[in-house]
Amino acid sequence: MTSGAEPTRPGSGSDTAAAAGLRVVLAEDDVLLREGLASLFEHSGFKVVGQASDSPQLLALVRETTPDLVVADIRMPPSHTTEGLEAGRVIRAERPDIAILLLSAYADVEQAMELLGSGRAIGYLLKSRVTNVGEFLDTVHRVAEGGSVVDPALVQELVTTRRRNDPLAVLSAREVEVLSLMAEGRSNTGIAKRLWVTEGTVEKHVRSILTKLNLPEEENDHRRVLAVIAFLEAR
Repeated sequence: MTSGAEPTRPGSGSDTAAAAGLRVVLAEDDVLLREGLASLFEHSGFKVVGQASDSPQLLALVRETTPDLVVADIRMPPSHTTEGLEAGRVIRAERPDIAILLLSAYADVEQAMELLGSGRAIGYLLKSRVTNVGEFLDTVHRVAEGGSVVDPALVQELVTTRRRNDPLAVLSAREVEVLSLMAEGRSNTGIAKRLWVTEGTVEKHVRSILTKLNLPEEENDHRRVLAVIAFLEAR
């Protein structure tokens, strides 16, 4: 699912090559943020084929342009509740081949789970991550390439909420860190680089996490993320 590579600077050769030819539709009612994202994507090699300010516009643009990737705010007019999420569900049902990255100002566990469990090429990211351009583009690339990405803050909220029921109390602090990076869609190599440890150490942590949570080991990174998220949701 992922290369595990560290994020590169926006506009660098590797970023542009990874994004070359990828067509994007943006949905965000904040005009300044939407235009800023559009500019960032264009300068990073993506082709922005449409911009929407609400879910009906988003769905119309997706049906008209058939993009490779949709980046959408979860909360859009008129009620600013779950319009973007609902549109994402429709897009996933109609065109499961289109990658979807959801943006939100809040780490809302219940809203995210159903769509995150719908398959590959799906992500949930807090808007605050956009300010770290390199990290944000790294996430966009991973989702566009078929990966599943969950914001670390969402994982932490899940961990904190579920600790009172004790399902994750068996995990060490380092294992929770590894779990968060797993949920971001990072490979063992990428996790090792991020934590400044050996890949063998990460492999041991992953095996320990899967064993403690009674989850089968999987070669497929996407299944690994979904298995962890499904476990957390079930508790």
